[in-house]
Amino acid sequence: MARLFGTDGIRGVANATLSPELAFQVARAAAQVLAPNGGVFLLGRDTRLSGPMLEGAVVAGLCSAGVSVVRGGILPTAAVAYLTRALGCDAGVVLSASHNPIEDNGIKFFDRTGYKLPDEMEEEIERALPGAGPRPTGTRIGRVRDLVDAEERYLRHLVAHALPVRGLRVVVDCAFGAAYRLAPRLWELLGAEVVALHEEPDGARINVGCGSTHPEVLQAAVRSHGADVGFAHDGDADRVIAVDGRGEVVDGDLILVACARYLLRWGKLEPRVVVVTVMTNLGVERTLEREGIRVVRAPVGDRYVLEHMLKTGAVLGGEQSGHVVFRHLATTGDGLLTAVQLVNAMVDAEEPLQQLVSDVERLPQVLRNVRVQNPRAALLDTAVQAAIARATEDIGRAGRLLVRPSGTEPVVRIMVEHEDAETAEELAQELADLIRSRAGGK
Repeated sequence: MARLFGTDGIRGVANATLSPELAFQVARAAAQVLAPNGGVFLLGRDTRLSGPMLEGAVVAGLCSAGVSVVRGGILPTAAVAYLTRALGCDAGVVLSASHNPIEDNGIKFFDRTGYKLPDEMEEEIERALPGAGPRPTGTRIGRVRDLVDAEERYLRHLVAHALPVRGLRVVVDCAFGAAYRLAPRLWELLGAEVVALHEEPDGARINVGCGSTHPEVLQAAVRSHGADVGFAHDGDADRVIAVDGRGEVVDGDLILVACARYLLRWGKLEPRVVVVTVMTNLGVERTLEREGIRVVRAPVGDRYVLEHMLKTGAVLGGEQSGHVVFRHLATTGDGLLTAVQLVNAMVDAEEPLQQLVSDVERLPQVLRNVRVQNPRAALLDTAVQAAIARATEDIGRAGRLLVRPSGTEPVVRIMVEHEDAETAEELAQELADLIRSRAGGK
């Protein structure tokens, strides 16, 4: 049996590979592993059309195993992590496929401390799937209640870590997702003038041509409204891509630089370590190291960033894609909290966002995604392996090459960095074409 859990929980096409029957079984198995003697799980979801269907299956599975459920409704992933810990629940469950297409959905768990489960615990849940497990009856069946003030509790948490921003004009792209109401309310509470985009809870349009995977929409809005800054979230708002006052994209790499400098200035970057991923641009690493900040690279996925943060004691880490973890404030990537901290850096320095990162020189970086049926098998092809070896040798010390299977989609991801942009483009395209031809991809 193939492993169900990927780099960010279980993902699949809702009502197909991720069926209500499977969701029911996974919920029962999670109850056995995380709360064998009964307990309480907090449940949140994004706006996807399949959300209520899978929510019903998960609630039924948990209650049938003797676990009670507190439903938080539509909430960002980070809100579920925060509230699980704040309310003393035994675990948190999020139903979301993050930035994936609308037909997908997913299930991910947090433990009682608000951290994502380690691989070993996910494997234990998978091993428990075939078993019957307990079937309590009568008063021992799990109960269900709604947390009607879930959004307010999370908003208070965010506002507590923010500086006033009166006079600032902020554009926020909610991607028709979990932050559709929270993100605009947050900036209004902080005193900003807010322009909200895609702020309806429309599960039929979540991530479609908007949000963090389509920052060009936000760029145009920032320019047309003369805004100071813009933020684009994804479906579950655990990531953010920023746009500065000129309408230029400030991705997770640059957000890390700006926030590292802010924390360093106030003596809060102790130890002086920032955890990034293998995708982070080499120029960012060189910039941070010039300021005496050690850079540690982790595999792609905010859970792996966090693992390396815990090992090194780092308080800041993140990904180019906009997942950023402030370990002294949160237990997982939080797009709304990251946006707040980035604006804090702007307000504290009394400088526009573009000025905070103007000196970061980044190597030309080319990304290619090739959709194939089996990404891992595609990378085991001897011709593909030989081509990767040749390209690595050709690049030498002038850049970096990374070819990897996605942990969330049936995609092979190719990243080429090189001091010469044309060379980077050629190498990435050659590898993409080869993998496509060998594995029947697109």
